[in-house]
Amino acid sequence: MTDHRSAPDPHPADPTGRDGYPDWLHRLEREIRPSLALRLRIWCRRRARRLVAASGALLLLTGLLGAGAYGYRQLRRPATASPAAGTVTGSPASPAVPTPDPGVFAGTPAATWPAGAAGITLPPARPTDGFTAAEVSAGLARVRAAMLTARLDRAFMTGDSPTPLLRHFAPAARDTVRKDWSTATIGTYATRVSPDVRLTPDQPRAKGAITYRGIRDAGGARTLEVTSNVVWVYGFRDLDSRTGRSVVLLHDEVVWRLPRAGDVVRSDRGLWLHRMSSYGWGVDCDAIKHGLVRPGRADPDAPPFPEDPDRLYDPAHPIELPVSC
Repeated sequence: MTDHRSAPDPHPADPTGRDGYPDWLHRLEREIRPSLALRLRIWCRRRARRLVAASGALLLLTGLLGAGAYGYRQLRRPATASPAAGTVTGSPASPAVPTPDPGVFAGTPAATWPAGAAGITLPPARPTDGFTAAEVSAGLARVRAAMLTARLDRAFMTGDSPTPLLRHFAPAARDTVRKDWSTATIGTYATRVSPDVRLTPDQPRAKGAITYRGIRDAGGARTLEVTSNVVWVYGFRDLDSRTGRSVVLLHDEVVWRLPRAGDVVRSDRGLWLHRMSSYGWGVDCDAIKHGLVRPGRADPDAPPFPEDPDRLYDPAHPIELPVSC
């Protein structure tokens, strides 16, 4: 006979599984396996507090090591002097002016001087006796501009008109400059080259200093007084000299005045000449009497000059000479 009942399984199913977990859970684990990145994220999340603590300790240790290394370097660095209390520290120095080719000035103290306008530098502008730093700066710039025209502008020096120089002065001061034009006085603050000579292509050389102060003039007006003390050296073509060239030196000391605009009438606003004096070396004395400059020769019958002529190139040399035109 045939028995139609189903035969029993060789190993009946255990609903709880052999490890205590349901068998369906094992099947689900086999079907869905988490990736390595997911497992790492789960691992980090479970240990987050311990990781944060460890990271903090590592950062603290790194900071301590860095501070220790910096301190060690500071101890080994050579000591540098600090500015004394109250000392004014200036701005970074300007680039050095390159020394020009000595040219016609070779063999004279002016050979290493800056060429042209580079030789005229201004002092720092600071508030002084009724003038702000900006007003002082503007006043110094006006004086420098007048000096550059009077002593370095080739077109002016070789021309026959005072107009380029007059523009720098107060309207009421211009008549005085016009009267000086053909006299020896003009040579004390401006250079007029004689029409019968020629300058060499070399730029003139200049060396000196500019100072200033605030004063009250005779009328009580606040005035910026600027004193320039400069040696100017020019190169000339000179057919009478052995080399065909010669050098002329002019040393002037000029006191310029600028009244404060609000203290004077309009015609008095601007630059004034207060006092000026000068000496020359290598110049023709007859030309100087007419306000002109040209190379000259020493009088063979005159007594010898009492000092080394190279000393005349020093701006600190006294303006009054024992022997002069």
